[in-house]
Amino acid sequence: MTTFSTQPAGLIHIAAALLIGPDGRTLLVRKRGTQAFMQPGGKIEPHELPVHALARELEEELGLDIDPAQAVYLGHFSAPAANEPGFVVHAELFQLSVHCDVTPAAEIEEVIWIDPATDGDVSLAPLTRDLILPFYRASLTAIA
Repeated sequence: MTTFSTQPAGLIHIAAALLIGPDGRTLLVRKRGTQAFMQPGGKIEPHELPVHALARELEEELGLDIDPAQAVYLGHFSAPAANEPGFVVHAELFQLSVHCDVTPAAEIEEVIWIDPATDGDVSLAPLTRDLILPFYRASLTAIA
């Protein structure tokens, strides 16, 4: 019997969060056994809404219990995958304010808060480095 994937080969469809702390810094995560920091989030399961995938992933990976209604959709972003050579990540990005502590869990080894005006002096995933942080920086200058 032949099975067909609902996702084209080489694509990883995820829901990701631009988590903003009270001081304006943003939270990045690093998965166990990897070097690059990235937005928290994860793969969207079949028949799962992106915002619900995000809520599930944030709870599993960081112990965050979010209200999906509070997540602000920022758009669709694509870039080469940091940890899967030859793959492209397609991210549905949501912004959330966070006013509580987060604890790395599941496959997350480390979390850091960085000033979005910098790269935090760490290795960043292409999606974070090339698209999400510049997008967030531009939104900050538009407000100023």
